[in-house]
Amino acid sequence: MNLDWAHFTPWMSLMGGMILGIASALFILVNGRILGISGILGGLMPPKAGDTFWRIAFLWGLFSAPTVFHAVVPAEFVTAPRIDAADLIVVAAGLLVGIGTRYASGCTSGHGVCGLSRLSPRSMVATASFMFAGFVMVYVMRHLAII
Repeated sequence: MNLDWAHFTPWMSLMGGMILGIASALFILVNGRILGISGILGGLMPPKAGDTFWRIAFLWGLFSAPTVFHAVVPAEFVTAPRIDAADLIVVAAGLLVGIGTRYASGCTSGHGVCGLSRLSPRSMVATASFMFAGFVMVYVMRHLAII
């Protein structure tokens, strides 16, 4: 295994995790809802009256954050992520994650961040399943070269 030390960012990752944790705590305190992206997006299909504005505002903020980040942070501090996979594999992975969130009744942010912090048994099982599946896929892709 070869680590990409140029893109290894433990401090940025730690800061991102802390920001996500604070945002999740504030979201549940202010709205009484869990900060799970699939649940927020799923609530727009079909949209419910009076419940649409905050969902659209949240998703707009989520998708505009990289643009704001690039506008604020100097270019020498920004490194482009490298994905060593074909476009078809990335699309397939995204679709599988979407299907998995439906089966798990939530996504990794909902279960892993919010559910675990509330000691939810369902979230513990879901997060363990996400992690196990991820470990298996990394092993298969890196060591067995089946796919």
